[in-house]
Amino acid sequence: MAQTNPQTASLGRLLRKGAEPPQRIQAARVLGESEDPEALQPLCEGLQDPSGEVRAAAAEALGKLGEVGAVECLEARKDEPDEAAQAAITAALKTLRELKARPPRLYVMLNGVKDATGTVPPEWVKATEARMRRKLTQLGAWLAPEKESEAEARAVLKKEKLQGYRLMAEIRPGPDGGLKLSVMCLRYPGKQLLGNVEVQASGAEQGDMLEALAPRAIEEAASSFGWKR
Repeated sequence: MAQTNPQTASLGRLLRKGAEPPQRIQAARVLGESEDPEALQPLCEGLQDPSGEVRAAAAEALGKLGEVGAVECLEARKDEPDEAAQAAITAALKTLRELKARPPRLYVMLNGVKDATGTVPPEWVKATEARMRRKLTQLGAWLAPEKESEAEARAVLKKEKLQGYRLMAEIRPGPDGGLKLSVMCLRYPGKQLLGNVEVQASGAEQGDMLEALAPRAIEEAASSFGWKR
């Protein structure tokens, strides 16, 4: 996924090309604290750094970032020769595996994000969806796979004793040149409409507005539709 957050992109470049290890270590640490799913790729690349200290910092940052997608790149470093880096990799894997194994609280099908403005770059639309997915995961949601059949969905809900929700999100024009992020919530796998939430922002670049709106929209949905945290 293309990096749409300028700070994340800048830190990613510093992690890849910083002249001195302390620069790259600091970049990794800030990326780990960013709560930006786009930080996953540069941090995974940081596991290949020539410096063992930088590799350790990247592994620690992946644990703090909390993106379970990091498990694959961490597992690929099972033969890490540096002792400190290996310890950081082991700790990060433990954290992420525990996160992945948490009992789910709800089951959500997120039907992507549509741009009704016609002005938002596709990579920003994808980044918005990624941030919504991250927030859902933080709330304890299991995300339904694309093209899941109704029978498969009902089997999961029955086995895990969960409520299922379908979210349909759309980016719309807002007042004063701003943006709105509208989220319609339905039962899943059924089609019963539960309601709609909408958050808006203005006075900033589109990417910055969407970065803020994505988690806010999920928080509003959680509050409006009674999802337990």
